[in-house]
Amino acid sequence: MRPIQMVDLKEQYLHIKDEVDAAIHQVLDTTAFIGGKAVQDFTSNLAAFTGARHVIPCANGTDALQIAMMALGLQPGDEVITPSFTYIATTEVVALLKLKPVFVEVDPQTFCIDPVAIEQAITPRTKAIVPVHLYGQSAPMEAILDIARRHDLYVIEDNAQAIGATYTFSDGTVKQTGTMGTIGTTSFFPSKNLGCYGDGGAIFTDDDALADKLRMIANHGQKVRYYHEVVGCNSRLDTIQAAILDVKLKRLNDYIAARQQVAAAYNQAFAGHPAITTPKVTEGNAHVYHQYTLQLEGVDRDGLQQYLAARSIPSMIYYPVPAHRQRMFTDLGAGGEDLPVTDWLTQRVISLPIHTEMLPEHIELITSGVLSYIEHTKPQS
Repeated sequence: MRPIQMVDLKEQYLHIKDEVDAAIHQVLDTTAFIGGKAVQDFTSNLAAFTGARHVIPCANGTDALQIAMMALGLQPGDEVITPSFTYIATTEVVALLKLKPVFVEVDPQTFCIDPVAIEQAITPRTKAIVPVHLYGQSAPMEAILDIARRHDLYVIEDNAQAIGATYTFSDGTVKQTGTMGTIGTTSFFPSKNLGCYGDGGAIFTDDDALADKLRMIANHGQKVRYYHEVVGCNSRLDTIQAAILDVKLKRLNDYIAARQQVAAAYNQAFAGHPAITTPKVTEGNAHVYHQYTLQLEGVDRDGLQQYLAARSIPSMIYYPVPAHRQRMFTDLGAGGEDLPVTDWLTQRVISLPIHTEMLPEHIELITSGVLSYIEHTKPQS
């Protein structure tokens, strides 16, 4: 049996090797390494997959967030509401643009931003909300969009972990994550559900004028070469990465189904255990399980990680230090909010391996390892 990986990119590649290699060689043959045909093809296919009117490719998911905020004309001192329980990229771009991050709580069961906390954090300086579709499940977008409409706020979806996930509105409308707000953003980092073999990202919007501005900003602020209308940056998805992504996009639904099967097996193994809370999936949502994250109660999490590691079973903590407690924000005069739910989660979450190439034997080893440790150690007081 091959070793257990958090994400087994090598095994996934071997299953699509011929197509990926052919796509790469086609780019090499054309030598159109920037802005080649594969970029246009992938962009068009991703728009069809997601239902977004416009898809603007870029260099990475962090750039996608920055370009989105630049295109909306946010000014230094404007407040942006965002969860603290997320990867730092969501919030560092806020600080980079000299905006003010306002950190709020998440739902302790879904890990996604809490609409009640959003409403309570709004001030006259609030300009945008950045919900994060964390671990692969949509944030409660109907409530978030309602708040945004009532307070005239932009919504920038951080969809780096949930491409392909869906959200169902109360009227039965189903939308993909990243396509519901003013702008959506995503990452194609290799470990993502749709990942390339380097860096990459994309931006989504249904607004024609905003799409034009996003494209300009991503391309040095120009529509016509050498004529720069706005301050921009250099953020491009290169042709080789686009070619790889186009191959993998055709299999994304299969990849999602494979992850959901692993999650179902985990759920069954841990069902009803008093020390383990498995991920909650909100009714109407399709969770794509970028991560499979447990909450532990009365368990020495560090001890469990060490126990698993000794048996060659990897695990990760996403995230051990929330944004509002990061030094970078303290030094900028931000952060420091009282967020007990977020702090509580950082002490209790642990993510187990989940990917498209997992074997039943892997799942058995992982689940038996977790249960064995918990059953043979005393609860922590």
